[in-house]
Amino acid sequence: MKRIALGMLLCFAAMGTVHALQLTDDRGVTITFAQTPQRIVSMLPSLTESVCALEQCQRLVGVDRYSNYPDSVKRLPMMGGGMDPNIEGIVALKPDVVLVAISSRASNRLESLGIKVVALEPKNHTDVKRVLHKLGVLLDIPDEVGADRLWRIIDSSVSAAAQSLSPRAKNARVYFEVSRGPYAAGESSFIGETLKRLGVKNVVPASLGPFPKLNPEFVVRANPDVIMIGNRSMQAMVPYPGWNSIKAVREQRICVFGVVDSDVVVRPGPRMAEAARLMAQCLEKYAGDGPR
Repeated sequence: MKRIALGMLLCFAAMGTVHALQLTDDRGVTITFAQTPQRIVSMLPSLTESVCALEQCQRLVGVDRYSNYPDSVKRLPMMGGGMDPNIEGIVALKPDVVLVAISSRASNRLESLGIKVVALEPKNHTDVKRVLHKLGVLLDIPDEVGADRLWRIIDSSVSAAAQSLSPRAKNARVYFEVSRGPYAAGESSFIGETLKRLGVKNVVPASLGPFPKLNPEFVVRANPDVIMIGNRSMQAMVPYPGWNSIKAVREQRICVFGVVDSDVVVRPGPRMAEAARLMAQCLEKYAGDGPR
């Protein structure tokens, strides 16, 4: 009888192993879960938005201070930011997993306290597709109704935004500033990839990196036709030295995305389709065939 009971226990243990979930994150660390996480803390806005886009917002029990979309996450406890996480607060939420950026300062401390951490950081379009897939695995959502379906919608919407542009708009040379510095979006960034798919020329080459800090003189020499500025902090638009000679500045071909739209265009995630539409509208207004 004891042998039968022991055999049954071993059988159940084996069954549990079969259903265990393993995921390798962007650090190359493999994390094992006994079952799919039900209590999630997200410490990166793009990951928060991705969880919700996969229709699993209800699993979120806490977010970082910058996660503000969709509206439902604004009611969740805010656990600081990537550089100043509220470790005690996160632990108190008893999460099954905490989603963080690779650069987060929370990872080691949380893991030392026995909390599972998954680091995922989308930096380009391919990364976004991959991160959506990994989140789908983590959330136990089949690709055909989750990550794959969502990526097809994003991809086709970006293509539709490109098709909406007139030939004149597609000839534009564009400079995109992500924040004062100036810090720019280069060709190798997800913003740069969106601009490329829209058919325009980014004046910041991939060789400078995805988000380089530039000498303002670089932009003067590049002399873009259109300037886009993600101004989430709503800092005063004080001109950089020499910028009055730039064609886009002289002719007032400048799009300044406010707080809400800036969140859309500077986050690599499920709202990239909306970001492409916003960029396309800017291009058509300031470089296209329509009225200005």
